[in-house]
Amino acid sequence: MNVYVYPTDLKWFKYLAARPHLDEVNFWQPGGGHVFNRLVPGDLFLFRLKSPANMITGGGVFAHASTYPVDLAWQAFGEKNGTPTLEALRELIARYKRVPSLSLEGDARIGCIIIQEPFFLPESEWISLPDDYHLNLVQGKRFDASSASAQQLVASVSRALQRRPAAAVSEQRRVESLYGNPGLVKRRLGQGAFRVMVTDNYDRRCAVTGEKTLPVLQAAHIVPVSKGGAHRSDNGLLLRSDLHTLFDLGYVTVTPEHKFRVSAALRDEYSNGRIYYDMHDRAIRLPADASDKPALEFLDWHHTTLFRS
Repeated sequence: MNVYVYPTDLKWFKYLAARPHLDEVNFWQPGGGHVFNRLVPGDLFLFRLKSPANMITGGGVFAHASTYPVDLAWQAFGEKNGTPTLEALRELIARYKRVPSLSLEGDARIGCIIIQEPFFLPESEWISLPDDYHLNLVQGKRFDASSASAQQLVASVSRALQRRPAAAVSEQRRVESLYGNPGLVKRRLGQGAFRVMVTDNYDRRCAVTGEKTLPVLQAAHIVPVSKGGAHRSDNGLLLRSDLHTLFDLGYVTVTPEHKFRVSAALRDEYSNGRIYYDMHDRAIRLPADASDKPALEFLDWHHTTLFRS
């Protein structure tokens, strides 16, 4: 397991530390010019407060990184961005970029580093930085799993979590069980991570139509959360918003053979739907990574249980 220590905004940290039971947070980068690529899912990501503290004060498990429009990042994560409102998020980003907050509307992007199972340590449990971490590192530093510093940091985090009150023990166990386990991370996505990851898995294009207009694309659960479905990448399809609505209502489905099907009920009940019937039996686009493709059992459930055949 690799470890990354990243300089952290004090205001962001304090806001989220006051909400200790979050399942995920968006550790955003104001620039948005590149995707953070220094870790793999399951690695440990740590928050380092700047001077005068210069200490590690929390962290979590790295799940995914992307660049995303500010407005859509707010829709995906809300207060998990570390601010109470979208306007406050824009103002904080604008302060770092030294631009007017109004310039962050529309397609203005930020880097998103999605952290699962975050933890925030009380000041008495803050962790000292390794000797080979230099305070002038703007983007922080990665420590390879085999290094003494990485092993020291993992051990220090484990000890700090073990000393937490009994109410936090389950949180400590969840965090430790995720370390270095990319498969487990994918199965424990939060709602925001699910949305961003599914969007990226489908190359930001609707699986059925190929539509690329990001604001109208939505991550659809194949098995709804209300029916026991989870925020898993293989339980997701990226669909245009109208197709998402019809999918959730059972008027359209995707078969285990990855074919898009339209129910006759759409025409019978609404005397319409020609644009959808034109897509009937179309093969959908699939993620490149086999582990992100929709699970056959989930597609079978939707096709046999929810679809109005």
